[in-house]
Amino acid sequence: MENLSRRKALSLGVALGLVGVANPLQAWASTGSAAGAAAGTGPEWIWDSAADPLMASMLDNGHVPAINSAWASWVNNDDPLPTGVPAEFTAYLKQVNALPSWADPVKLTRAADFNRRRDTYLFMLYGLGSGIMSTVIPREARSVYWSAGGANMQDRAAKTFTFGYDLSQLGAFEPTGQFVVTANKTRVVHASVRHLLPQSPHWKAVTDETTPISAADILVTFHSLGTYVHRKLLDWKIPFPAADQEAFLHAWQVAVHLLGVPDEHIPQTWAAAEQQSAQVLTPILTPTTEGVEMAEDLLGLTAQIDLGVTRGFLNEFVRYVLSDQVGDWLGLPRDYASAALIRTAWPAFILFREGLSPIMPGTFYVFDQFIRALAMLFLNKGASGTTTPITIPTANRAA
Repeated sequence: MENLSRRKALSLGVALGLVGVANPLQAWASTGSAAGAAAGTGPEWIWDSAADPLMASMLDNGHVPAINSAWASWVNNDDPLPTGVPAEFTAYLKQVNALPSWADPVKLTRAADFNRRRDTYLFMLYGLGSGIMSTVIPREARSVYWSAGGANMQDRAAKTFTFGYDLSQLGAFEPTGQFVVTANKTRVVHASVRHLLPQSPHWKAVTDETTPISAADILVTFHSLGTYVHRKLLDWKIPFPAADQEAFLHAWQVAVHLLGVPDEHIPQTWAAAEQQSAQVLTPILTPTTEGVEMAEDLLGLTAQIDLGVTRGFLNEFVRYVLSDQVGDWLGLPRDYASAALIRTAWPAFILFREGLSPIMPGTFYVFDQFIRALAMLFLNKGASGTTTPITIPTANRAA
C-alpha cells in the first residue's frame, strides 16, 4: 500500500511538473532558506506567537466588530493605521506593518513588471490551477470549509483572489500599493481562525491537527501558488528570464514573511522550493468531502457570469492545468470536444500572445473571454477590481 501511494504521488507530481518525491519529514530543513539560518523547530509545529494570543484576546473580549469597522478604510500601504481599536492591537500593527530588512526594492519592482506582462497566465493559473488545487489539499480544504468563509464560497474566493491580485499589482509593496496591508489583514484572519476552529466540533471530527494554519500549512499553500505557477510557466515555454524568475520568487518570499512564517523556513531558490514542494505538497493531495463540495461551488460560480464559457470547457481546463487524476477526484464530467480544443489551441494562443507566431488562432477570443470571465468572477464578485474587504471572523461555519 505504501509503494502504491508513493507511485500515485509520483505520477501526480509528474503531471503537475513537480517530481522528486521524497520523505516529507526531511523537507523542512532550513538549508536554502531566505534567511540562511540554522534549522530550528519544524514549521509544522510553528503557528504565530505574535498574532495568535492577540487575536484570541480580541475575540474573547468582543473587540473584533470594532476592529473590522475601523480597518475598513485601511487599504493602501501608506494609509494611517486604523484608530479606535485596542492599544495592544495598534501596537501589534506597528510591529508588523513593514517590509523585512532583506526585501529588495529592485527585485520587487521587477516582479511587479513581470506580473503585469504575464497577467493573462497568472489569472488562469492562480484561479483555476492553484484555486482548485486548494480543494484537494486536505487540511486547507477542511479549514476553509468549516471556518466562517466556507459558508459563502464566492465571497471567500474573492478574498483569496485579492491576496494574489494585490501581490501582482504594479507597486504592490510601495506606499501606494495595497499588498502589505492585505498580507497583514490576512495574517490577523489566520490567527483568528486558529482560535475559532478548534471550537468547531465539525472541524475537530475530520482534522488531523489540533490547531490549523501552521507555518508548514502556509508553506504548502505557497507551493500550490508560487512554486506551481513558476513550474507551469516554464512547462508552457513562456519566456521567463532568470532575473524575472528570481524577482517572482523574491516577491513570494516577502509575502510569506508578511504572513508570519519564520524566515529560516522560506526557500531561497526555485530549486529548493521545487524540492520542498515535491516532498510536502504533491504526496498529500487527495480528495475530501469538503474539498469536493468546495470545488463544485467554485466551478459553479461561472454560471453567474456568462461570457460564453461553458462548464464543460471549464472542467477540461482544470484537468489540463492540474491533471485528469485531480479531475477524477473532483468528479468533473468529461467534455472531450473541449479537451481537444484546449490541448491544441491553448499552446497556439500562447505562441501568438508571445509574438512567437504571426497567426492568430481562430480560438483566440474563446480564451480571451475565458480569462475575462475568471477575472470578473474573482475580483470582488465581479463588482470591483479595486479591493475586496477582508473581515475578521467571529464564529465558525454552523454546519
